Amino acid sequence: MNLAEIGPIIANENKAIEFVESLMWPDGAVCPHCGGVENLYRIKANPKRRVRPGLWKCGQCRKQFTVKVGTIFEDSKLPLGKWLLAIYMMCSSKKGVSANQLHRSLGISYKAAWFVCHRIRLAMTQEPLLGKLGGSGGIVEVDETYIGGKASNNRRKKVKGRGRSTKIAVMTLIERGGDVRTFKVPNTKGSTLKTIVRPNVDDTALIVTDENAAYRGLNRHFANHGVINHSKSFVRGILHTNFAESYHSLLKRGILGTFHHVSEQHLPRYLREFEFRWNSRKITDGERTFLAIKSAKGKRLVYQRPTSVQK
Repeated sequence: MNLAEIGPIIANENKAIEFVESLMWPDGAVCPHCGGVENLYRIKANPKRRVRPGLWKCGQCRKQFTVKVGTIFEDSKLPLGKWLLAIYMMCSSKKGVSANQLHRSLGISYKAAWFVCHRIRLAMTQEPLLGKLGGSGGIVEVDETYIGGKASNNRRKKVKGRGRSTKIAVMTLIERGGDVRTFKVPNTKGSTLKTIVRPNVDDTALIVTDENAAYRGLNRHFANHGVINHSKSFVRGILHTNFAESYHSLLKRGILGTFHHVSEQHLPRYLREFEFRWNSRKITDGERTFLAIKSAKGKRLVYQRPTSVQK
């Protein structure tokens, strides 16, 4: 599905709801309150009663629901069609889409667009430790980089260097021909980096890193540890970190060119967004959009908690 094909769906709210229902409920409607699949019926509008689109009722628990309940769409006043367009734009743009761009394209406030982006990034978050990288003797490149703007634009201009005080450290594990995982790390000490590598990489993998002393000793936990000395060469046979560095380049171009600034607090969600697009790079934009919509189930993002609880 491309933008021309998704156009008629997002232009009609009823079609948008039916489309999401077909993805969320491939085997039929399911009550999100009690999990019931029987005795469910759709509530239809009539001249005497107005009903919001896509409303269902469960005959077992007697509660009403829509396909939005229990997803990133819940309690949102935005039409589902605009949600679908936002998801498609974020899934099809290689370097991401800013909240300001969605604000202009969807005709919604910047605050709403910013919240939509973060909800979609939550849907893009993949299950942690779903499987280890480098299984069956694969090659996993490990490298770190620093995310941040120019030193001249930094509030802490007097602090020199690439360290924690000026930029945010990000560690990347990338399997050649496979998936990537990125982590915001407090520092680049060996104890910190090794704690992340060991639970995420299979013991049979070949680990490839640069000459950073923080990676010394990885050969005791994995099949082999190859080191490439960048002061002498960037490629030595199969030993190189070109894929990790290429991914870092894509990540930085997206953050600097599209978002311009990313706070340390929300950086992990931006990392999940870039991971999602990279790990689904072998499928089409439409298939990636379908995957993101399906992943929206069971995920909520609420920034403000109620001040009081009604009994």
